[in-house]
Amino acid sequence: MEDIVRRTTTDAVYETLHEEIVSLEILPGTKLSETEVARRFGVSRQPVRNAFTKLGNDDLLVIRPQKATEVRGFSMERLELARLVRLALEMEIVRRATTVWDTAREVKLGENLTLQEQALQNNDLVTFHALDYDYHKLIYALSGNPLAFEVMLECKQKVDRLCLLSLEESREATSIFDDHREIAQGLASGHLERAQSAMRKHLSRLDATIEYIHKTHPNYFE
Repeated sequence: MEDIVRRTTTDAVYETLHEEIVSLEILPGTKLSETEVARRFGVSRQPVRNAFTKLGNDDLLVIRPQKATEVRGFSMERLELARLVRLALEMEIVRRATTVWDTAREVKLGENLTLQEQALQNNDLVTFHALDYDYHKLIYALSGNPLAFEVMLECKQKVDRLCLLSLEESREATSIFDDHREIAQGLASGHLERAQSAMRKHLSRLDATIEYIHKTHPNYFE
């Protein structure tokens, strides 16, 4: 019973801190104390220590023995690696999708695109971004590779944390939708080069944003 309680407490601390770090409520470079966090949650230091270890494994905390634990800053090198892995994965998923794409799959993806368009017309960016997530997940599922989506998501989340510092998100929504539509048309036509080119363009939209944030928030980088 004690193990169950300890594990549940660790998860509660971990999930809260994880959300606060990835949402930038807790900024890069912030020092975290086991004692202070334990006091905040009303728990012992052990579940906090366990949560810190999990966050360290997620590459969100820097844990140094005998020194303060702090929220890991952004690394251009790690960001580039995450983006490279995602690009390679997306290119392969698109390739696989074109080999099995049919009318039923086209209709399924088209339904999502219709909802995206409606969300944009209603200026409902919360719904739009939820549909953006579903759109990519749907391509993985329809291509027959649903588990690979989790790998892509790990890469995406590393970059998403950084992009919260940008105020350009709403301006990009229409361009994102146009990319989605072009990818879908490439899949529907069975034209691999067209679909992959659209996906590559879609992922490259973050280049300028990352460079801008690197210049304007250098203190958040390692």
